[in-house]
Amino acid sequence: MNHCLLEVDVLEAPQVRYTQDNQTPVAEMAVQLEGLRPDDPPGQLKVVGWGNLAQDLQNRVQVGQRLMIEGRLRMNTVTRPDGLKEKRAEFTLSRLHPLQAGQGPAAGGSGMAAQPAAAAAPREQPIRASAAPAPPPAPAQEPPTWNASPLVPDLPEGDDEIPF
Repeated sequence: MNHCLLEVDVLEAPQVRYTQDNQTPVAEMAVQLEGLRPDDPPGQLKVVGWGNLAQDLQNRVQVGQRLMIEGRLRMNTVTRPDGLKEKRAEFTLSRLHPLQAGQGPAAGGSGMAAQPAAAAAPREQPIRASAAPAPPPAPAQEPPTWNASPLVPDLPEGDDEIPF
């Protein structure tokens, strides 16, 4: 199953176009996500939303906004201007959750109606999806003791339990 949940910053405003056959709206935008390690550079990704999500992207998402996006990730082969083929990741959006300072993702539906876009300003430290308060520290306990006895019991010579 291909299902991803990413916390991203919007780099480019969503651009909406329409399909030729049934005029379905399609929105595309560029986002940035943090690297896995502190020394990794941030990654960039193209996000595509279809139908009502495309309209929501156009109406409510702004550059610099922090979002939690949910959907499918796939690889596209693109021919560069110099003729070489390159693979690029593309994210197909299924749900959108704007983030506000001090809160996790919005609940329900596409998440767009729950919070105005102006309230979701960028912040210095990102909020992770598991933004629950830390539990109180546990009382000091003795370190665990390890049983160093062998897993197989020592048997007297010639008393083998296996008959072969």
